[in-house]
Amino acid sequence: MGKRMPWYTSRGASLHYKDGGDGQAVVLLHGVWMSSAFFRDQQTQALGGLRVITPDFRGHGESDKPSDGHTIAGYAADLHELLTVLDLREVTLVGWSMGAFVAWEYLHNHGIDRVSALVVVDEAASDFAWSGWQYGLIDSETLRELNAGLQSDQRAVAEHFALEMFAKQPQPADLDWIVAEMCKVPPAVASAILIDQTLVDYREILPNLTVPTLVCYGRDEKLLPVAAGEDLVQRIPTAELVVFENSSHCPFLEEPDLFNLTVADFVAAQAKAA
Repeated sequence: MGKRMPWYTSRGASLHYKDGGDGQAVVLLHGVWMSSAFFRDQQTQALGGLRVITPDFRGHGESDKPSDGHTIAGYAADLHELLTVLDLREVTLVGWSMGAFVAWEYLHNHGIDRVSALVVVDEAASDFAWSGWQYGLIDSETLRELNAGLQSDQRAVAEHFALEMFAKQPQPADLDWIVAEMCKVPPAVASAILIDQTLVDYREILPNLTVPTLVCYGRDEKLLPVAAGEDLVQRIPTAELVVFENSSHCPFLEEPDLFNLTVADFVAAQAKAA
């Protein structure tokens, strides 16, 4: 997929990414406690010759593990630095789970000068169970329990979450690498970003988005119902929804060929319309 290289932020952390291909850039943003390794099936060839860039957020994957900067706004600032350093233009951001929050925060704080389109993968406008918000995954007691679990038995928390992400239970070898990748995040960092990403709320921001947006949801609803994706389409003026019938939270791993074709076709359609 490309050589893994470090890049340095103004806040002193060495962050890593993979970069392959020479076409229009697609930047894939992973979820909380995950990494670029989860996009192993999204290669340049698979995405129709596009330039595919997959960073690891600070504290995740192969990036440095500093004790600071672990907020959605902080990760969006790191993303802004990466796009600036690489001088990327007409980028399509693909935000999976927490990665969608980072993409929305980036667009809200840094604008659309470098971004031409957005793909949201299985995320709602907020993960917290606010009063009157039916799509929140986590209430205050669950957040407290998750945080305590990260500090006492991180692997158990990671394994439980991993089993919730797929329509079909992963094979033991796949579960092992998924959990191992999640546990690369130090427990203190895992707690910090969990709390921040759970409490962000983009319901009032989404109607202001102007870039064409594709919302990808899995039909299996262990984590999020398809109705949460339909809610996004109602909030984002430029959004359309596609449902992956044999997927849950990870259609790029569960139905990679269909996911890759869907994203490549979306990017091509936006380029043609520009």
